[in-house]
Amino acid sequence: MTATLLAGCLVLATSCGAAPPAERAAPSTPAKPPVVSNPVTTTPTKGPKPVKPTKDAINVHKIQWTKAKSVSKGKKIQLTWWSGVEPCTVLQRVKVKESAKKVTITLYEGTAPKAKNVSCIMIAVEKTTTVKLKKALGKRKIVDGART
Repeated sequence: MTATLLAGCLVLATSCGAAPPAERAAPSTPAKPPVVSNPVTTTPTKGPKPVKPTKDAINVHKIQWTKAKSVSKGKKIQLTWWSGVEPCTVLQRVKVKESAKKVTITLYEGTAPKAKNVSCIMIAVEKTTTVKLKKALGKRKIVDGART
């Protein structure tokens, strides 16, 4: 019984290989590249995409920003960060906490409610938003609230 089982496995294992070269059909014409009827083109953008808070996102969480730049004579801060595509990833709100020595800015992102039955591609989008300060930045340090 064991010999029969072993012989059967051996026959099965050797018959699973590729066909011998003589039995392979040679292509009659060279292979052609596939025809693309609607090629996808991407146009590079000039800098980060400006966005404003939506205030109605769901599944909200803190997100770290990558760059903070003082603008308008220190009265505003321009933030830049990497995010996902809309409506799957939207800026929900920006929290600004000012003290004498530092300005803590926290970005909150989530998903737009209209993205319930939407498929989203996984691609990074650089975004930017600008926030107003109560008092000019001066010598205060800018701190990312998502990192604290």
